[in-house]
Amino acid sequence: MTENIYTIYADKLKPGDEIRVIAPSRSLSLISEDTRALAIDRFEAFGLKVTYSKHCEESDQFMSSSVESRVEDLHEAFLDDQVKGIFTVIGGYNVNQILDDLDYDLIAKHPKVLCGFSDITALGNAIYAKTGLVTYSGPHFSSMGMKKGLKYTKEYFKKCLMEDTEFIVEPSSQWSDEAWFIDQENRTFFENSGVKVFNYGQAEGRIVGGNLCTFNLLHGTPYMPDLEDKILFIEDDALSNAMTFDRDLQSLIHQPGFSQVKGIVIGRFQKEMEMSPDVIRQILSTKKALKNIPILFDADFGHTTPIFTFPIGGTCRIQVTPDQTSLIIEEH
Repeated sequence: MTENIYTIYADKLKPGDEIRVIAPSRSLSLISEDTRALAIDRFEAFGLKVTYSKHCEESDQFMSSSVESRVEDLHEAFLDDQVKGIFTVIGGYNVNQILDDLDYDLIAKHPKVLCGFSDITALGNAIYAKTGLVTYSGPHFSSMGMKKGLKYTKEYFKKCLMEDTEFIVEPSSQWSDEAWFIDQENRTFFENSGVKVFNYGQAEGRIVGGNLCTFNLLHGTPYMPDLEDKILFIEDDALSNAMTFDRDLQSLIHQPGFSQVKGIVIGRFQKEMEMSPDVIRQILSTKKALKNIPILFDADFGHTTPIFTFPIGGTCRIQVTPDQTSLIIEEH
């Protein structure tokens, strides 16, 4: 696996820009009209104009569409000079189906902001590995249709995708873990005790990762980013549990270059996973490869809300001492 030598940054989004919604995993047909309308309002509040791709409402027995439709929509979004940002509808299970059919030269020649999370982890990391284009783990289009608890998500969306200066990632004040799209009104929020430390230390490097079980789908493929000198951002959702997270993390540790990983930031787990701080520490303590690098967990990204946006391929700095813990996104 040879990572592209050059890092490419797309222009930041700005008021007046058009963003294109594509469905490389599951279909827009899953998203209610009310949620779509609210999401559009949220993007328009940033001054952004929303357009939909041609095939994004197609839906088969897997709530997705053909490889050909998904690839065509992604290529058209990158080729359209009016489009400055590309947002995925939602996650799913099958975005890795399209990786062999993408024209990576086309993507590299027309750099744009690409943002999503969960299953989109495979797409964002593959594009970065093949082209050097920095992509973004952050809200889907549908995420912006959340009525409550979105202030933090919107704040870091703007910091990462619309501003050029480095920023410190502060913890959210509250968080929630619900199927918010089923009941937008009755939500439960918990006080956030903040990011937690497993290992002290400091590190600086380029970010790769996202949803761990999805990231691991790239192992042994041309789409796996080089791990040398990287900061890993990883999280998992309620389809996983402590045992599967343990083995998925071990699988990642076995990958070439892992010995040169500089640090790890772990996102908040869903409550259903029963990943208490004690359980997380127990899992991490079994990994000899993790002894000498700074590790943080319970950060605000993953499948709970709210989340901060971070750049896959961008740089960050971790500073963890007994007196201070900071995560700073530098180049993004």
